[in-house]
Amino acid sequence: MEPVFLTKIVSNNNEWLSTRQATIAENIANANTPGFRAKDLEPFTTVISKTQLAMTATHDGHLGQVMEVSRPSEVEKAESWAVTHSGNSVSLEQELMKAGEVARNHSLNTSIAKSFHRMYLTAVKS
Repeated sequence: MEPVFLTKIVSNNNEWLSTRQATIAENIANANTPGFRAKDLEPFTTVISKTQLAMTATHDGHLGQVMEVSRPSEVEKAESWAVTHSGNSVSLEQELMKAGEVARNHSLNTSIAKSFHRMYLTAVKS
């Protein structure tokens, strides 16, 4: 039995959040390194939108229409707030805001996973 697709998305998003948190930590660790450029990852919505999903009919009565996937619009990447005279572009405030965003998204993923776990247990008990 294959896992539910939503569970896989939560797992992939958690991996992405872990990588982003490591990138943010690296930025903060190099806040005083001359010439260091702040890094960030491509947004998860962009990563997941590159995945081509197709609906599959599992029964003859299912509709066989092909659904068109909407393409994301171009998003400008926000530059760091300031570049110091040493060429360092790390803004601690901006990095801490990103870390807070990662923590909120991880909490959301945990809530979704718990909800699905409760749903699975309810289905098994029935």
